Amino acid sequence: MTQIPFTRRPWLDRFFGLTEANTTVRRELRAGLTTFLTMSYILFVNPQILSAAIDVPNAFVQLLMVTAIAAAFGSAVMGLVAKYPFAQAPGMGLNAFFAYTVVLGMGIPWQTALGAVFISGILFVLLSVVGARQAIVDAIPLSLKLAITGGIGAFLAFIGLKNAGIVVDNEATLLGLGQLTSAPVWIAMIGLLISGALMARRVTGAILWGILASTLIAIVTGAQVYVGPDGTLGAFSGFTGSIAGIISAPIWPGDLVGQMDLAGALGLGVLSVVLTFFFVDFFDATGTLTGLAHRAGYMKEGQEMPRARRLFASDGLAAMFGAFMGTSTTTAYVESASGIEEGGRTGLVAVTVAVLFLLAMFLWPLASAIPGAATAPALILVGAMMLEGLKHVDWDDITEALPAFLTLLFMPLTFSIANGVSFGVISYCGLKLLSGRGREVSPILYGIALLLALRYVYLGE
Repeated sequence: MTQIPFTRRPWLDRFFGLTEANTTVRRELRAGLTTFLTMSYILFVNPQILSAAIDVPNAFVQLLMVTAIAAAFGSAVMGLVAKYPFAQAPGMGLNAFFAYTVVLGMGIPWQTALGAVFISGILFVLLSVVGARQAIVDAIPLSLKLAITGGIGAFLAFIGLKNAGIVVDNEATLLGLGQLTSAPVWIAMIGLLISGALMARRVTGAILWGILASTLIAIVTGAQVYVGPDGTLGAFSGFTGSIAGIISAPIWPGDLVGQMDLAGALGLGVLSVVLTFFFVDFFDATGTLTGLAHRAGYMKEGQEMPRARRLFASDGLAAMFGAFMGTSTTTAYVESASGIEEGGRTGLVAVTVAVLFLLAMFLWPLASAIPGAATAPALILVGAMMLEGLKHVDWDDITEALPAFLTLLFMPLTFSIANGVSFGVISYCGLKLLSGRGREVSPILYGIALLLALRYVYLGE
């Protein structure tokens, strides 16, 4: 028998399985940079939201550092343990719930709220280790999995349109068309055209080039697209001209680390808060991870998600670590889809994001040079690409089509992945049961639908 000669591959290739995933180190690094750029806004948005509820000295800067550390840890765990190209950071929506509903609205101390986040993270890990989260994913039918992916895409596109100012609030109609002549809109439209054209020409790194090109245009033209300290838009003010204006030593967030109150969170009056954190993030993260895994090609029809327990446990560990550091729930980011669209397929993407978040602690003024109007086109374009799988939904079968449609619609309109997944599951089980086809549904999915319905009845959200 002729033996095939053994060729020793670089350790990065062996550890992350680059060859098996048909990718390269350069492609993974580029995908990681793209993902970081599309989600780097969290460095500034999360501290802005949480500082309204967390009263410590120099709160904004300490929370910025905590955000970067939590994102770096969560992304590193996802990349090194689960080996998926999904980045993690403190979640939008959950931070607002933490600050405005739990702390400011209910009067619960922020330390106790952090304890509730930590406990919910423990529940995530326990359910992941016993395989419960994977069992739930396996029970979700293909049509809903495709709809979850498409819904996340619609959600991403909606966020991009909102960030660019193309879609704005309207008192009469809830939503309306923004001022198309405003600087953020035309910068975003130029970036969208550039990225789309480059992608049509199959240019490597099309999304990243679009972000950088629109950023450069905004700087050169003096476009009013940068949010100032007072919340108003202005032109890029530049750096101070010295190295100190670009590089700044990190500040240790000593007033936040380890301040969570577990005993208070276990009190009877806060259990509803723990359960709310748990339910919202459980289905938000599960839906996000399922949709991203499907988009990345990890979930083919009839196949289980590889390394599922490590994947879901990584999400729970990130939530626990983030709470210990002093931030609201850390979870997987839908913006990871931008890196996947750039060709990222392994944990090296997430590790790259982790390193960039750590560097941002020193170089965060550089990250501020990329406005939201420049990253908005990436979200819109990636969102469009994620709708592709909807063509495989059986639209002629109303028991498959209506739940898929509700899943797709509820995510952007309620600004919640969890709501989209919930209404999709509940409607799917109800339609199948009432149409006499109840045996097509897994008993696990019926149980989940019942729990979700009870959550809306008793928790009200």
